[in-house]
Amino acid sequence: MAILHEEGKVIRHKLATRIIHWLVALSTFTLFFSGIMQMPMAKRYGIASIPGLQWSANFALTLKIHYWAAAVLIFAAFYHLALMIILKEYDILPRQGDLKESIHIIKCMLTGQPEPEHDKYLAEQRVAYGYMAISFALIIITGALKVYKNMPGVDLSPDTVWWLATLHNIGTGMLAFGIVAHLAAFLIKENRHLLPSMLNGKVSLEYCLRRHPLRMAKLMGMGKKEGA
Repeated sequence: MAILHEEGKVIRHKLATRIIHWLVALSTFTLFFSGIMQMPMAKRYGIASIPGLQWSANFALTLKIHYWAAAVLIFAAFYHLALMIILKEYDILPRQGDLKESIHIIKCMLTGQPEPEHDKYLAEQRVAYGYMAISFALIIITGALKVYKNMPGVDLSPDTVWWLATLHNIGTGMLAFGIVAHLAAFLIKENRHLLPSMLNGKVSLEYCLRRHPLRMAKLMGMGKKEGA
């Protein structure tokens, strides 16, 4: 059962979900940094002169770091997909009408009007998930093809190489924007209740009853069946 009445909490995220989240977060920021250092930026902007960051000007080293971070990201992405399919947990996937509802929810937040009743995830969270999934897919696919073109015996046309680099950069830009928007969402006071859940997996029972009544109705229904 996901409701912890004695603690006044509700389990929102399993341990596996939290591990995936932090693997994606850490590998993504590592990819951003190592990718920028390969442009090169370390010497040009004095980053390599900062104590402890001299290694950032070493192209071979930053390339290895980029590859290892990419491997972690790909592992986390496929682990997430496998877990979703095995457990049949599709709550986070975008639904029809989510975009329209997201606009309505934002208006409610800005005007102080009552929000519609929510399931486990808000409509804009599902829309954001879809956006981030597209961004990550674009980065992973183009990144894998960029690695492939560097293998011995592989000779891609200049146009193909240009498109791979361009699409990879577009995906990176999309992801950067998505991360900024994701973090900016916590500027809204109501959303800050979700922050602890990425560390301990729990959120306030009072918050869930108030903002996620559809989800709570399902959980309480499950509890009744278990106790029957």
